[in-house]
Amino acid sequence: MPEIKTRRTDEDPRALIARIEDPQRRDDCTTILNLFQEVTGSKPEVWGDGIVGFGEFRYKSGKNVNDWFLAGFASRKSALTLYLMAFGHYPDLVARLGKLKTAGGCLYVKNLKDVDLDVLREIATRSTAEMRERSLPK
Repeated sequence: MPEIKTRRTDEDPRALIARIEDPQRRDDCTTILNLFQEVTGSKPEVWGDGIVGFGEFRYKSGKNVNDWFLAGFASRKSALTLYLMAFGHYPDLVARLGKLKTAGGCLYVKNLKDVDLDVLREIATRSTAEMRERSLPK
């Protein structure tokens, strides 16, 4: 099985957010950056082509050991993508979150005003704790 291609970069996450043209999306990303930084206790880092990730999760895939982030987000063309790998374990909270779509380990939100930030904080807190527990040692 091939190694994962999405890796940390040296790009400044706040500079990445500052380049977002839509002011509402830029504000939403700043809000998520602050929320995820608080929840994870980790500084933001840019991964790959524009994902802002927090913390580290180590896992085995086939013969490879890969690093990924505990929580993250990306501003994509059609939605704000929130990466919370264990959110599917909390369907009661996801149901209360608000207007969104889900797929895999992602939550897709058009506007942050459409979701309950307190519920998002709880999902992020639980998901981060669960992923830390499951992470392989270095």
